[in-house]
Amino acid sequence: MFSENLPAAQGYRLPAEWEPHEATWLSWPRREGISFPDAYDEVMPVFVQMVDALRGSEKVRINVKDEEHERDVRLLLKNIDTSHVGYFHIPTNEPWCRDHGPIFVKRATDPRLAIVDWNYNAWGGKYPPFDLDEVVPTRIAEQLGLPVFYPGLVMEGGSFDANGSGSLLTTASCLLNPNRNPGKSKIEIEKSLRDHLRVSNILWLGDGIEGDDTDGHIDDITRFVSRTTVLTAIEEDSRDRNFESLRANLALLRGMKTEDGTPLEVRTLPMPPRVEKEGRRLPASYANFYIANKVILLPVFCSANDERAYEVLQNCFPDRRIVPMDCTELVWGLGAFHCLTQQQPVIEQVTGVS
Repeated sequence: MFSENLPAAQGYRLPAEWEPHEATWLSWPRREGISFPDAYDEVMPVFVQMVDALRGSEKVRINVKDEEHERDVRLLLKNIDTSHVGYFHIPTNEPWCRDHGPIFVKRATDPRLAIVDWNYNAWGGKYPPFDLDEVVPTRIAEQLGLPVFYPGLVMEGGSFDANGSGSLLTTASCLLNPNRNPGKSKIEIEKSLRDHLRVSNILWLGDGIEGDDTDGHIDDITRFVSRTTVLTAIEEDSRDRNFESLRANLALLRGMKTEDGTPLEVRTLPMPPRVEKEGRRLPASYANFYIANKVILLPVFCSANDERAYEVLQNCFPDRRIVPMDCTELVWGLGAFHCLTQQQPVIEQVTGVS
């Protein structure tokens, strides 16, 4: 079923996000970056809150350009407890670690993780330069002493979401976009996902949300919250441009099953009201939450729907604390907490191995 010598054939799999983490990785932005034009100072408090919210949950590992950049970040974090924070001198172009960061895979027979290093082209070549971002996974693997697999395909971490048992959600609008892997068929892309992430059941949705410059990342619309349960965003205003596409995705999900044939349990998540800046609609979505060991980082947008989103997430994760944080400034960078983070799984206890 899986190609010989590739991760899946060797027993590696992509864990679900809710499985135990050793750490959360971040790539800290720089003032001269393009992600937060004229808003760097307004966005930094949200980064500080994010790091602080992960204290007591897991380690935070931050990519910085150099010693000077590390000093800048330490200064920003000076008023919080940073005993859980470590720094890695791995320069990046932009802060979206979900997309340029390592995809960690693991297997029960190995005391080490491995890293899948997909090619990266800044969402179809939209935002050059991206040379530093493109090599981040291998740079991290070098510092952690981990093996690396190279699929040879362009892929971003925000474009798929897995349940850890063989099912994976994605969108046709992103993965089949010719600006990623021209000449590659759906069958070839599915084969690469199967071989590198050990998934057998690939669930395809349609379009993403308006304002999303990634061509429709799944982490703005639909997320696994357990092996058999998904949360999917719906727009309740029929005049909104997201109304039809999100309803179409909802209909698709209601006909889908997990890897063992169990019908998906589909729960709905409201969308926040339209968020704009400088005449541009921004991809504000509650679905861009991040599942940490003890907390859920929930982007909120000063909306009446914030409380509803909070309640939905709390019902899905009763044993985790939901931490809502205002992302009306952060989303100017066209992403939120899930886009900024990448989880490093805990290594399973290996027995019978000398």
